[in-house]
Amino acid sequence: MANSLIHETSPYLLQHAHNPVNWFAWNDKVLEKAASANKMLLISVGYAACHWCHVMEHESFENEEVAAIMNEHFICIKVDREERPDVDQVYMDAAYLINGNGGWPLNALALPNGKPFFAGTYFPKENWMRLLQYFAEIFKATPDKLEAQANQIAGGIQAIEMVPFNAEEILFHSQDVAEMVNQLMIRMDWENGGTQGSMKFPMPSIWEFLLQDHYFSGDINSLKAAEITLLKMAQGGIFDQIGGGFSRYATDTKWHAPHFEKMLYDNAQLVSLYSHAFQLTKKPLYKKIVDETLEFISRELTTDEGGFYASLDADSEKEEGKFYVWTAKEIKEILGDDAQWYGNYYGITEEGNWENGKNIPDINYGENKENIGVERVVAANNKLLQEREKRIRPATDDKILTSWNALMAKGYLDAYHAFGEKKFLNTAKKNIDFLLKNLANENNSLYRNYKNEKASIPAFLDDYAFLISALIQLYQMTFEEYYLLKAKSINDYVDVHFFDPSSGMYFYTDDQYSNLIARKMEVADNVIPSSNSEMAKNLLILYHYFYEEEMKIRAEQMIKNVWKDLQKNIGYYSNWAIALNKIIYPYFETAIVGNQSASIVAQFGKEYLPNTIFMGGEKSTLFLLSEKSFQNETLIYVCQDKVCHMPIQKVNDAIQQIVSSNNK
Repeated sequence: MANSLIHETSPYLLQHAHNPVNWFAWNDKVLEKAASANKMLLISVGYAACHWCHVMEHESFENEEVAAIMNEHFICIKVDREERPDVDQVYMDAAYLINGNGGWPLNALALPNGKPFFAGTYFPKENWMRLLQYFAEIFKATPDKLEAQANQIAGGIQAIEMVPFNAEEILFHSQDVAEMVNQLMIRMDWENGGTQGSMKFPMPSIWEFLLQDHYFSGDINSLKAAEITLLKMAQGGIFDQIGGGFSRYATDTKWHAPHFEKMLYDNAQLVSLYSHAFQLTKKPLYKKIVDETLEFISRELTTDEGGFYASLDADSEKEEGKFYVWTAKEIKEILGDDAQWYGNYYGITEEGNWENGKNIPDINYGENKENIGVERVVAANNKLLQEREKRIRPATDDKILTSWNALMAKGYLDAYHAFGEKKFLNTAKKNIDFLLKNLANENNSLYRNYKNEKASIPAFLDDYAFLISALIQLYQMTFEEYYLLKAKSINDYVDVHFFDPSSGMYFYTDDQYSNLIARKMEVADNVIPSSNSEMAKNLLILYHYFYEEEMKIRAEQMIKNVWKDLQKNIGYYSNWAIALNKIIYPYFETAIVGNQSASIVAQFGKEYLPNTIFMGGEKSTLFLLSEKSFQNETLIYVCQDKVCHMPIQKVNDAIQQIVSSNNK
């Protein structure tokens, strides 16, 4: 038995290709089919690593009785939210409007024209059947009621995150940032790290913002809040102590019990965060976390071509976390006499520190009373890793997404800058070259996805925004100007096809491929920074390379547009706050001229310099470089807005110029 999903490449869609439900993928032909047949749409959204998506599939979508109801009354559409975040965003907004909350699996019911009249998340089998039959009867007897409700919800969806143009005059000031930091301090969990709440998500952009605030303002509490969080995450169960890499979130306040799925985007951002924290503090723990996370990425999520896979499932053998947890007996059998100190160190008990007598290795739960050497811990973990590899692995979502790959490439580049390991630079360059070869077109448009040598979905704003950011960073580490010019060309494409002049913001979808009931904007930052905030950052950086005044004006207007939200809710606007810092603390344009420029720029990575950009080489079209003379020695010019200090040769002297200017 197979349905039409058998022809798709998404691992999530293929998981449902043998359901008795007559699933279709989201496309224009299916929507036309629903309209011509006057059948309601059932839109079910999830992703391959989603635990409760699997549960609902096993309970309902694999059940022939449930499938019969779905097939009779609905055109059933399966959506991979990671491939089609535009579709997910529309129907997730519907869920929030109807219920006040959302999540995955997301199940929406809509009229044949796509307008939703109901949306929710997971439903047990019997509830799901009653729900479907209820709406089937209403659609048959009084369809006008559903139409009225759908029109009202559609209007609400169109209004959400549509940002008005702010014409006020606003002078950005460091005191504004201080007030935002105070908001975060109030919400801070000073014992366990992270913000207060019953579950903990890493939220890397919040801690990036606080690291920057400490650098600029000297506020010791900003650094303390970030470091408590980085320490507790690094030592907790959310970090795979044996195999490296972070899970998506912790289900408790102490980072102990993760939701075991491992996402590329989390690990990418956390590599950047820990690399920056190392530059600022020089603490060996942060380098250890970066090394172990990148070892995990290389071992389990990297293709021979240089692409990065999307995620690892939370489940194996239909049981969440089974691959990652241990009984005390298993630890004893593998480690022998070392099991005692290992158990104390990682909180392993006979009763189990998790469910059903199982243990999650967690330093925060350990007693850690003995002076145990790092080498001893590494050796024990390697033994357990070798044994773990014999288990049945969680499934890998092996699609390649442009935005997530760009985030990971940026993570590798940040790690290279912090630690100087050439293999990190080589991996990032290989990945970006792979993306440009397989997911970019000659007109600078992009694709979203790649699998089986096929790219099929036009890219969204986050794909463009994060790739531009990664290209800029690759240029700064290599001074190969092609990558910077490519970033500029892709940015120009975005300005033509995504920008909304009436609001001064960017739409999430390309104007050539926008056929949903609402053309949305992604504004608030979440576990991944919003594409609009990342575009504002990109514009401010590109301005300092190309001096196109419109870039700076546009970025400042974008920040003005979200100003009230930024002041009220910094937790969901932290990447916007980072963009704001780029205006309050203008960039140092560090021009390195000469044949040793690439090796010189690597030396700057020993310090944390968040408002410094680099440019260099022997020949360049860039304004700051084109005016500099090339001599036998390599010279460093520290500049701000085209005005440069006298050239110097020593990196330490240049760093001192930057730091002393920031402290004025």
